[in-house]
Amino acid sequence: MTTMTATSNQPVARQTAAAADPVGAETGAQRAARYVFAGIRLALGWTFLWAFLDKTFGFGYATESKDAWINGGSPTKGFLAFGAEGPFQGLYHDIAGAAWADVLFMVGLLGIGVALLAGIGLRVAAVAGGLLYVLMWTVVLPPPNNPFLDEHLVNAALLAGLALVGAGDTWGLGRIWARLPIVRRQPWLK
Repeated sequence: MTTMTATSNQPVARQTAAAADPVGAETGAQRAARYVFAGIRLALGWTFLWAFLDKTFGFGYATESKDAWINGGSPTKGFLAFGAEGPFQGLYHDIAGAAWADVLFMVGLLGIGVALLAGIGLRVAAVAGGLLYVLMWTVVLPPPNNPFLDEHLVNAALLAGLALVGAGDTWGLGRIWARLPIVRRQPWLK
């Protein structure tokens, strides 16, 4: 005979199993949400990784081959020197094409892209990616199509949400990553 609880018609054994396996106890809407967030994570990861690849090798989308980083081009010079407008224009003109800015930008694109695609280190990727998005937003103020808001701020918020919901656990290595001893000791690395 199965024991029933006073608050539920569900047997105690089934409640215990559901508590031990929260994925198995999720609703269809929760499962769908996990997949939607995983898809958004992968899409944003690809945008970061693609920007890194195109700026490095000059595939001809946003960066011509002659302007590729491997051919001596600067990944920051064009946008910061010629696209910057608004209150931070002088700052961005001053750092346009600086070697340290190029390296930081490219390492950021690569690291954020790989972390998002793999589903690991989402907290760090969300902070770094959010900061990068906000900095890119400040290059052109006000945004051309809205007095304040554009996709940079929306994507920064999305990155924060992805880290908060653990979007790396679905279609990613988030669960494996979370079990690593260093990540268990330093939860900010999740």
